[in-house]
Amino acid sequence: MLRQDPDVILVGEMRDLETIHLAITAAETGHLVFATLHTVDAVQTVDRIIDVFPMSQQQQVRMQLSVNLVGVVSQTLVRRKDGRGRIAAFEILYASSAIRNLIRENKSYQINSIIQTGAKQKMHTLDQSLANLVERGLVSLEDAKLKAKDPHEFARLIQLMGIKPDAPGGQGPGTHGPVIPGVAPPPVAPPDANGPPPPSQGVRGQPNRPTFKRD
Repeated sequence: MLRQDPDVILVGEMRDLETIHLAITAAETGHLVFATLHTVDAVQTVDRIIDVFPMSQQQQVRMQLSVNLVGVVSQTLVRRKDGRGRIAAFEILYASSAIRNLIRENKSYQINSIIQTGAKQKMHTLDQSLANLVERGLVSLEDAKLKAKDPHEFARLIQLMGIKPDAPGGQGPGTHGPVIPGVAPPPVAPPDANGPPPPSQGVRGQPNRPTFKRD
């Protein structure tokens, strides 16, 4: 494949050691390589690439990956609130110097913290993306919570955004959503005990002129 002098290489799915090894080697030789993996987030993607190799090779692979990785985009599909199909929620990792150091030092468990604080570099977690979709009214709070990676972190983001679950039948964000501790439901106006005033009675024979006076 490399003898054909390609500029961009697309690997349909990296399932085994040989495919992952070839993808890393191609990236080392200056090619732009796109590949897919069945993982749920960026951290699991990094770990999957490394863990497929034997223990004796994993440190070398960490070095190679830390140098050649450009970024990771993970996605999951969530049912749209309007019932018109599904919409994607993304987790985006950019291989900054901090991310590269964590990969090289086998501290991938700290990558999520870097993503959470990496808004200036256009990074965000899956939970942040889901909360944004709820805020925009594109998905319901209940469906987003089912897809959340960390339900407690997702609930915290919902509270920070000031999103309140609506009562069943409402139209705002979070319709039919669960009640999150610490988030008060929207106030409901009490019914008027007196009811609306009765309509005024018109003069007999003049139903369309209630203020008509006889001479």
